[in-house]
Amino acid sequence: MKRILWALLACVLVLTGCKGKAKRNLLPNVSGKAGEVLVVIEKADWEAELGSAIREALGSDTPYLAQREPLFSLSNVPPGSFSNNMFKVHRNILLVSINPQGLSFGVQYHNNVWAQPQAVIQINAPSSAEALTLFQETASKAAEFFEQSERDRIIANAKLYEERQLRAPVEKVTGGILHFPSGYVCRKYTDDFVWIADEKQYTNQTVLVYKYPATDAAFSLEGIIAERDAVMKANVPGPSAGSYMTTSLAQEPTLRSLRYRGRAFMETRGFWEVQGDFMGGPFVSHSFYSPDGQYIIVLEAFVYAPRYDKRQYLRQVESLLYSFEWVKEDEK
Repeated sequence: MKRILWALLACVLVLTGCKGKAKRNLLPNVSGKAGEVLVVIEKADWEAELGSAIREALGSDTPYLAQREPLFSLSNVPPGSFSNNMFKVHRNILLVSINPQGLSFGVQYHNNVWAQPQAVIQINAPSSAEALTLFQETASKAAEFFEQSERDRIIANAKLYEERQLRAPVEKVTGGILHFPSGYVCRKYTDDFVWIADEKQYTNQTVLVYKYPATDAAFSLEGIIAERDAVMKANVPGPSAGSYMTTSLAQEPTLRSLRYRGRAFMETRGFWEVQGDFMGGPFVSHSFYSPDGQYIIVLEAFVYAPRYDKRQYLRQVESLLYSFEWVKEDEK
């Protein structure tokens, strides 16, 4: 019976993937909280090595948060219960099908199968051991697939409720635009620096946009942090006299090279703190060349939320960095 269930489920995924845009428009909205992943897997596999590998890859600690928070919040549902439509409309789903008589084996990535905007990953394998191998080979890609799906939802919401007047200052500094949802306001704007934030009583989500002349060491970690600290000291004062934002040395920042929709950039993650005061939190920045190669443009997101978990606050504001796009000449 389980084999028949998984075979039917695989057919549904394939057929749904072939549907056109008209069909997708009829799908219900996704359910579940942001950052949740529903793992459809037999209880025995969930409690064995395969489940441990899934939890390690998707439920590990989110980097550069003061408190321990998982990358994704995971919940397990056995295949027999997944036929319930309540589960099928979840925002992020990982399906693990173990069937030695399956028609095809491998990892498949789908969007908008039973709801929208939905992300579904299906692993088809003849045994638990082979499913484990498949997942381990694609664990980082699976995490990024769900992460990007969360970003895309945030960006879509930002565009739907966009504060369009915030495009202008970003465009004047960078030649491109960011999409900010309602609630964000411009706090400071100069020829080479923009400060845009959504500040509430106990939370602060901020995007800083700035540029500086390119040098040979522009994309080294030391160069990025040195320029960051100089910009922060000059433009981001703390709450007390003489205080200002700087990069915390409690944990060394990390640097990696990324490419997103044709744009290459260096991602920096670390902690910020206020020199002369007791404030701090996580930050992430994207550094890349201006179109003429004369400047380094930096898009930075940071969070201050001392009373709350910070994973989702950081994910929300970091996603806005991925909404950056160059303004074409015919759009100016």
